[in-house]
Amino acid sequence: MKTLMMFSDLPETIPAGSAWYMAYLAEAKGRQDMFIKQVPQKLKVLKEHAIIESSVSSNRIEGIHIAPERIRPVILGKSHLRDRDEEEVRGYRQALKRIHEKGSKLSVSEKTIIDIHRVIRGEIWDAGCYKEKDGDIIEKYPDGRQRIRFKTVKASKTNEYMREMIKLWHECMTEQWVHPLIALAGFNLDFLCIHPFRDGNGRVSRLLLLLQLYHLGFEVGRYISVERLIEENKERYYETLEESSIDWHKGRHDPWPFINYIMFILKDAYIEFEERLDRIKTPRGSKTQLIHDAVYKQDGIFTLSALENSCPGVSRDMIRRVLRQLQSHGKVECLGRGPGAKWTKRG
Repeated sequence: MKTLMMFSDLPETIPAGSAWYMAYLAEAKGRQDMFIKQVPQKLKVLKEHAIIESSVSSNRIEGIHIAPERIRPVILGKSHLRDRDEEEVRGYRQALKRIHEKGSKLSVSEKTIIDIHRVIRGEIWDAGCYKEKDGDIIEKYPDGRQRIRFKTVKASKTNEYMREMIKLWHECMTEQWVHPLIALAGFNLDFLCIHPFRDGNGRVSRLLLLLQLYHLGFEVGRYISVERLIEENKERYYETLEESSIDWHKGRHDPWPFINYIMFILKDAYIEFEERLDRIKTPRGSKTQLIHDAVYKQDGIFTLSALENSCPGVSRDMIRRVLRQLQSHGKVECLGRGPGAKWTKRG
């Protein structure tokens, strides 16, 4: 809330590192859209891995663990749950499924946030309820010492702060105070500083990050586990969160360390996304299927060039071969000659 309030003053400049990240992510998003059209069969292979990794990693960051042999039955199956940790891991999977299925159709609202918390916390008394008591973020050391790392928003103010944060998010999206990716990371920082729930704030923040990425058209979280990347860089996550939360209550904090951390995670997710696609063997006939799908999606008369635009990465010669096969089976008809000839579907 304090970060989004800061952005409402329309900052004149942003750090060079942040600008670089945004430029990279804009290009990666363009390639993402191409891959989704080009290699849908490969993407199916990545989805299941991402679901498992996200459910396990996001909970493990919070100290929730399940046995390796129980991971698939708990996350992908309907196995009877043995303990509280398994219940929370499955709850995360259910929330993840809802976000993946609804994507940008699921609103960024107080109701959505509360529903996400209710799902991930399962059968516990305060699932879907804001905290009733003040609770600071405590850091514990191996020798038993502890310190207050951050004083969160008081319980009595939580409702007010949450509603204001969500209102500012929508205003920022409409008025474009800053680049939407910067606003997304700022929202995540504000949510963690408000710390609205007694427990589960980190997991809800990561699910909200995924949801807001969908709203902005960044779908990498569907195929690569952003949560696993955060877990792998957990120390830096806590360092930047602490650094950016200093003086947050006064609105004098520096949000850029945490914002750049989120950008770094997203950059790594897109790098891994493209590397994994290169490593996965293309299923036989996937390009042929891509062309078939493109043909059946055409409305009325179409051209070879129209199919090329719908099938990035597929050669013109291959498109011609598939068209001839479809023609021999009476599925399409050529209405002329030459590269500019028009085609139409039959039957």
